[in-house]
Amino acid sequence: MKRRTRIAGDGGNQGLEENTLALLDTSGFNASKVSHHLDDDRLAFLEAVRTTSLKIDDGNAPTRKMLEAIFHILIDADSLDLVIQSYQLLVELDKFVFELCFTSEHYIIDIQRFPRLYLSEGEQSDSSSHKVSPFIMVEEAWSPFSFTMDGYDKKRDATNHSRSLVDSSGFHTLIKEIADVAVEMKSEAVDIGFMKKMLLLQYLVTVLEGDFWPRNSTYRENLDWTILRESLLSMLLGSRKIIYKGLIKSSLSVLYNLSQSTVSSEEDSCSDKTQGEELHEVDRAIALALPELEKSTCNVLKKFFIMIMELDSSKRTADQHGLTTRADGVRTPAVEIILDELINDSDVLSSFLKVFDPKWRLEIIVQYFQKYISKNSVQTRSSTGTINTENFDGLLKYLSNSKRTKSIIKKITTEAIQLLLAYGFQAYVMLLHAESQGFSDMMEDVKSNSAVGVCEDLISAFTCLRREDPNTGILCCGKQALITAAATISNLRSI
Repeated sequence: MKRRTRIAGDGGNQGLEENTLALLDTSGFNASKVSHHLDDDRLAFLEAVRTTSLKIDDGNAPTRKMLEAIFHILIDADSLDLVIQSYQLLVELDKFVFELCFTSEHYIIDIQRFPRLYLSEGEQSDSSSHKVSPFIMVEEAWSPFSFTMDGYDKKRDATNHSRSLVDSSGFHTLIKEIADVAVEMKSEAVDIGFMKKMLLLQYLVTVLEGDFWPRNSTYRENLDWTILRESLLSMLLGSRKIIYKGLIKSSLSVLYNLSQSTVSSEEDSCSDKTQGEELHEVDRAIALALPELEKSTCNVLKKFFIMIMELDSSKRTADQHGLTTRADGVRTPAVEIILDELINDSDVLSSFLKVFDPKWRLEIIVQYFQKYISKNSVQTRSSTGTINTENFDGLLKYLSNSKRTKSIIKKITTEAIQLLLAYGFQAYVMLLHAESQGFSDMMEDVKSNSAVGVCEDLISAFTCLRREDPNTGILCCGKQALITAAATISNLRSI
């Protein structure tokens, strides 16, 4: 169920808009102004918006022009202070006003323009006692994006600052630029521009999240595919101005290189503590902020991939129910592109398996093995019946046979198999623990076999590996998995 909310205009906030934008000297984009004076004006503007808008009792919602001015500062500023303050203000406004929509009735009307979309409280369905959570979409809300349903981007309005908005091509370019720097990044060579791009990416993904998850939740309740088709994420991925696979590969590159850079930065900080003292004050601030910024950018990209994979999963369900049309197009699932990258470069396997949450880690591992498992061998019936390799415990049973193990190690290295099994078992245990805490809908894999059986099959699979390839030792992650499995068997049997 979807409700659309319209706003008549900025109304009582027009005076606030005029007063705050006046601080920017004709919207704040006067190129002839001395740089430090322009920076001072922009800082004053940001502080004015923060002071007037982030108040529980008498705050005023920022207008679209004000929000776009803040966003323009984030894109255009060369000052570290401005970049950080504009980013933080955008995030705070997003969070603050969203919370007010649920805590203060008189704010809901005044702040309809922001956030853009949110879930309302559950409503009683007419047909049953089941409660549904319709999302409320604010049609006229400001958005940093400029793409639309037809795959093209909105026309630029020369009368305002819409040149600041990000189209689908701009989003892809942003990720490619971050990827190019991240490949050979050294902390001393990083400038404010790179940090700004990472913060910009973080904010944009946050906006995509706020739009996608309420839609996906509603779709799962009522299977209204139009709700997801109209999501910002769907419009971005379906845009004719980007190469979808290129976007995924660039995002993977950023994720891998930044995660590696984070490890290197931590090692460098331990080995060379005097380097920061030799840097310029601004450079020192960048060097100090960089490791945390890299971590947060990695986390945001993880969320970006999870959203894409969830969208793929929902689209697959819509296909099965005949809800999609030719207009939805055909897009390669993100998991398949990730698998191709992992298969082509097995050296990054361990790093990527650490990145994803347990649910999608298991999904990737299962599909990785299925690339090399013959369908004929899966259909072969044995004393235990047909082996279902579409879940993790089925894969363990499959690999607990020496003949099948011998066949598969001709296609995958023993080290790679160990990594896949170890990280897969780790994810399985995490999901099993989550299920025991009440999250029973997280993953079907954790329900398909007993914990003892999975642990026994894991040990058996490693035993077959050692038997068929005795010259390869057990990796540390493999030893940890085996120890955990043995301890689990002992504990469960003693109960």
